Amino acid sequence: MDTTQLLKGVLDLAVLAALRDGDGYGYDILRRLRTAGLTEVGDASVYGTLRRLFNAGLLNSYVVPSIEGPHRKYYALNKAGQAELERSGKGWHEFASTMNHLLHERETA
Repeated sequence: MDTTQLLKGVLDLAVLAALRDGDGYGYDILRRLRTAGLTEVGDASVYGTLRRLFNAGLLNSYVVPSIEGPHRKYYALNKAGQAELERSGKGWHEFASTMNHLLHERETA
């Protein structure tokens, strides 16, 4: 199965979920996603998703100065982002449940 196509459909949800437990900057969020098992996610995809979610009003951002390198732009879930995470999460669980049901029927037929 080509997981890259699946990933495109759920990357917004995955990024929101990665921010659920704390603020993060681009590379940190990428690392969280890869550690969680989304090893095929690309850097550009995550950065684009962060910009899109921010522009949609689902994330807040702030800059933290760094002595050792460039400043880091951190992203945080806001109330709208938390609501979207909950709404999309429910949708994902319903979809996954339907797919599990369909696959189970096929395996037992």
